[in-house]
Amino acid sequence: MKRLLSGLLTLALTTPSWAEEEIATDRPDFVESSQTVGKGRFQIETSLAWERDKVDGLKLRGRATPTLLRLGISENWELRLETDGKVNAKGNGVSVSGTGDASLGLKWHFADEEGSRPSMALLLHADLDTGSAAFRGQGTRPSARLVAEWELANDWSFGLMPGVFRERNENGGRYTGLIMAAVMGKGLNDQWRVFAEIAGTQLASKANGGNQIALDLGTAYLLTPTVQLDFAISRGLTRQTPDWGWTVGFSTKF
Repeated sequence: MKRLLSGLLTLALTTPSWAEEEIATDRPDFVESSQTVGKGRFQIETSLAWERDKVDGLKLRGRATPTLLRLGISENWELRLETDGKVNAKGNGVSVSGTGDASLGLKWHFADEEGSRPSMALLLHADLDTGSAAFRGQGTRPSARLVAEWELANDWSFGLMPGVFRERNENGGRYTGLIMAAVMGKGLNDQWRVFAEIAGTQLASKANGGNQIALDLGTAYLLTPTVQLDFAISRGLTRQTPDWGWTVGFSTKF
């Protein structure tokens, strides 16, 4: 991973000036960006992520390398490939390692911000059962998310992302769950921004895993117009959500 990040950073810093259209990423907050990468552009958003949880006195720890690849097929459409990458989970003296499932997706930016109307995009994804046995989901699990973003006065911004997904519970039965997240951001200068959000990554009945809701705080820094570094920390607000999570990320656009 260190070699990958070093190579990507070197390539990004030597990108010709004509290609330096400012990057807009879908991380580190949970609410996606309403922007696409642009026709013929490629973007990689990769990271290291950790989680800690305590359930009935049992301490659980997880580590992953979430990565998102984005390819612009037109100015308003992009193809997406997403995965948790290499995953490790520890608990009760047992450690399991493997790879997470892959997710294929499309993003369609269909509205620019104009007056009171926000910048908007629709995301369609399908999670595939491609990971290692310990981390593999059951079958294909589709989801749809709508993103709306408003640029406010004094470099404030607000984003809202409702969504719906189909998943399988522990008994193999299918169920429908909801997604709802809201983020407030603030640009400190041309390079730094900070954010706070409430992220409902899963809203479902207790029989289907319950509500997973977290408070996220984080920051992103533009090293160059096409290179972003970021950090975020998460605090679980429900029993079904990991108690703590944090991530550091690197993104670049070609």
